[in-house]
Amino acid sequence: MPQGRLYLLPVSIGGNNPEAVLPADTLRIARELGYFIVENAKSARAELKRIGLSRPIQELDIRELPREAASADLDDLLAPLAAGRAAGLMSEAGAPAVADPGAQLVHAAHARGIAVVPLVGPSSLLLALMASGLNGQCFAFHGYLPVREPGRSRRIAELERASRRERRTQIFIETPYRNAALFAALTENCSPDTLLCLASELTTSRETIMTKRVDAWRAGPPPALDKRPTVFLLLAGRSD
Repeated sequence: MPQGRLYLLPVSIGGNNPEAVLPADTLRIARELGYFIVENAKSARAELKRIGLSRPIQELDIRELPREAASADLDDLLAPLAAGRAAGLMSEAGAPAVADPGAQLVHAAHARGIAVVPLVGPSSLLLALMASGLNGQCFAFHGYLPVREPGRSRRIAELERASRRERRTQIFIETPYRNAALFAALTENCSPDTLLCLASELTTSRETIMTKRVDAWRAGPPPALDKRPTVFLLLAGRSD
């Protein structure tokens, strides 16, 4: 039986015009697809309208991927692909299956012999790393840090020690309304010479990317981070 393909379709960040951030070939494939597996159907429909499809939105088959999908859920979602149909996997923003529940669907596709095709598009994590000036040869993404103390401070200290020991850039994110609390914890717990980058609202008109030593962050006014999607990056052990 012929098998379809699972296309990993990046989503624009911050509601941008997709044509500003997605290559022509990615847009072409997205416009030809009729089946989408998504994190949230409402926001996926909004993004697909912005992309401009070759058929009415009402004719699309859009199915949500459960955050904790059982094997039976994955079987149901991938059954059309096993029968030869192509599908697009979409995250809420940026690259699917990176800091995103879509990874379990990709793993299931591989296990079932279905071809997986990543498409080019924005990833806030890679964009932040590119623009940070920190070590792009050795880095790790840690998702969310603990919210409560003393767990958060302990985790920051662990990440800073590992960064200094291995020359590793440590990357993490936070729910936007807790950005200020995380920034305060970082500047309180990190060494003065640790480099800290804040990359906010990437690819949008409000984008800001700043890398400073922690002592420089302490000396100035706190950055405006409230409700702004932000990637945090740190690299310990440098004095320049």
